[in-house]
Amino acid sequence: MSGTTLTDWLRARDDEELAALLRARPDLATPRPADTAVLASRAGTRASVARAAEGLDTLTLAVLDALLAADADRAPAPLSRVVGHLPPEVTAAQVGSAVAKMRAVALAWGPDDAVALPPAAREAGSPAAGLGRPAPGLDGVDVAGLLAGLPDDERKVLDTLAASRPIGRTKDAAVVVPLGKAVTPIQRLLARGLLVRLDAETVELPGQVGAALRGGPAPSTRTVSVTEPVLRTSTRKAALIDSTAAGAALEVVRHTETLIRLWSADSPPVLKSGGLGVRDLKKVAKAVELSDRDTTVLVEVAAAASLVADSETTSPEWVPTTHADLWLAAAPANRWATLAAAWLDLPRVPGLGGMRDPKDRLLAPLSDELRRPVAPVERLRVLEALAQLRAGVAVVDADELAALLAWRAPRRGGRLRDDMVRWTVAEATLLGVVALGALSGPGRALLDDGAQAAARRMADALPEPVDHVLVQADLTVVAPGPLEPHLAALITETADVESAGSATVYRVSETSVRRALDAGRTAEDLHELFRTRSRTPVPQSLDYLIDDVARRHGRLRGGSTSSFLRCDDPALIAEVAASPVAAGLQLRKIAPTVLVSPLPLLDILDDLRAAGFAPAAEGTDGQVVDLRPTGRRIQTPARALRRTLPRTPGADQLLDVVAAMRAGDRAAESRRGRTVSPRGGSGTGTGTAETLTLLQDAARTGRAVWLGLVDAHGVASQHVVEPLRTGGGIVEGRDPASDEIRRFPLHRITSAALVEES
Repeated sequence: MSGTTLTDWLRARDDEELAALLRARPDLATPRPADTAVLASRAGTRASVARAAEGLDTLTLAVLDALLAADADRAPAPLSRVVGHLPPEVTAAQVGSAVAKMRAVALAWGPDDAVALPPAAREAGSPAAGLGRPAPGLDGVDVAGLLAGLPDDERKVLDTLAASRPIGRTKDAAVVVPLGKAVTPIQRLLARGLLVRLDAETVELPGQVGAALRGGPAPSTRTVSVTEPVLRTSTRKAALIDSTAAGAALEVVRHTETLIRLWSADSPPVLKSGGLGVRDLKKVAKAVELSDRDTTVLVEVAAAASLVADSETTSPEWVPTTHADLWLAAAPANRWATLAAAWLDLPRVPGLGGMRDPKDRLLAPLSDELRRPVAPVERLRVLEALAQLRAGVAVVDADELAALLAWRAPRRGGRLRDDMVRWTVAEATLLGVVALGALSGPGRALLDDGAQAAARRMADALPEPVDHVLVQADLTVVAPGPLEPHLAALITETADVESAGSATVYRVSETSVRRALDAGRTAEDLHELFRTRSRTPVPQSLDYLIDDVARRHGRLRGGSTSSFLRCDDPALIAEVAASPVAAGLQLRKIAPTVLVSPLPLLDILDDLRAAGFAPAAEGTDGQVVDLRPTGRRIQTPARALRRTLPRTPGADQLLDVVAAMRAGDRAAESRRGRTVSPRGGSGTGTGTAETLTLLQDAARTGRAVWLGLVDAHGVASQHVVEPLRTGGGIVEGRDPASDEIRRFPLHRITSAALVEES
């Protein structure tokens, strides 16, 4: 075991194990390692070891701490010694399982009976896990007695190092002076031998002193929770979960439609510091009837889905994009899938909206302060924990889920770790990804197969669109389910939503009827709509309302001169001309039945309606036209459509990386013969011409060749091939290990050598 290095141990792993390692630690695969030695070097770096340790659970970290206490980072430690540093309730099987997890991510290696750790593992352990190296001068010394008589300032230094890491930084270690000349506590401790000087700015607490101060080798591992917290769950019918999720999906789609309409007509300004102002957020919250926190999620997801964006003009505003029109034209399930996928990849934390930063400044929605690049990864952790439960199994308490995830990865998440779990569950419930505490069927499809599969699953969960409504005597119209798109557009045009849910209630009023007539509908169109689409008798009061509004509607007609008003009734024209609003509109009578104005027609119609008149706009053919603005739009920013969450490399890609490392290993181990360098480097050749000659000779004699190459990104690699042919700047050869035919550009070859035959 003493001669086994991490490189040797990795070379002994099979291809599937190495691919699994690269999947668990993707930083090791970028850029592609030239061979296993490069992989081992990367795996032992401080940053990579710390990143890998973030994925370890509490028990595995306790075993890591015990291994450090047994100095496994300096020499392989037998497992029998490791067990002594762990709580008594930890079994040998649990230790073996924890060590296996560390071996799977190359944080530990070696045979089953002994374990080695990379030197950087000591910095990845718990602060109180490892002890410093023993000081030979303290062997056989009564360390406890020495500690008992220390002054308070010296004891404070030792206690600090014992409670954290044994390595300390100080300027007092520049020179070691005798005890009589020592001034500072550090200098006196160095003189007593209770600290060891490593260099001019670094000291180490000896292992004997640390053990004496702690009262044992690794007390931190004795209080750790070594068993995973129990998660209380309940069971629901999968159909109930999916139907509840479908209801939430319809609601969030409806709220997003409202947001787009609201900001089309009245775009809120972008704050000078970026983001959305409090008043504008509350305006949206009132329109969609959601809390400020849920409204923050709504606007963040809409922006992430590129439905709204910063106009980036001189006076920037939040404006719907052209992509919003495509979204509005899509089916409800597809609209939901767009929102859900955008939320899953959102590199921001909406839950921070409305909170204050350390300087007591309010964190505004859509501002840069809410950006957290790790948010998609943390969000995915929560959903994957729910996905591990069987379909229909729900979590009773989000706090228990937070405790479970904290045990599984105590190093991840930072100070927002538990809040992130609670926020993710709440946001997923708002969006229909989670329902009743369980992952919904569409939510599971989103995780496993992406947005398109989630849309298909949501389409199955959504109730079938209905082609009818129920008209009530109080002028309300009940939609017993989601309406067909065409019918929904007609009803929305003619009535206002009074309450939404599985059964939406609309109310018909004089204003809503006039809106439909303004859009070009006739009274007969409206009568026909309710007569053919209502499963209940149409009340006379509705017919009377439609006829009464229609009788007054359009008697006054407007056009452009810029603008004109005409009416067959001279008395009505005279009434308009005499009204207080006429002067402001600059109306002038040019005939008993005609008024003209230099103002835009839309402004004239709006002011006349506010004054109690009911004018309508007409086109060149005399028919009623709809002049209502369609709303502002801006071009969708290209960056808004980019996926932010990095995709995990596929199995084939990882196996390709492993195959390239194996080739590098073979090349490094091959004994080389005559070597040439096409770039004029070491070797006997004179350049590309001799390299080409060597390759042609090898192809003719069937000899294997070692090639050194640099790819387009400057990454070096080595390969052993049997050249078959050269030409056109390409070398084509067979890989002896895989029997594959490979092609290499001649200008990428940095050196070449014949492989000596054994």
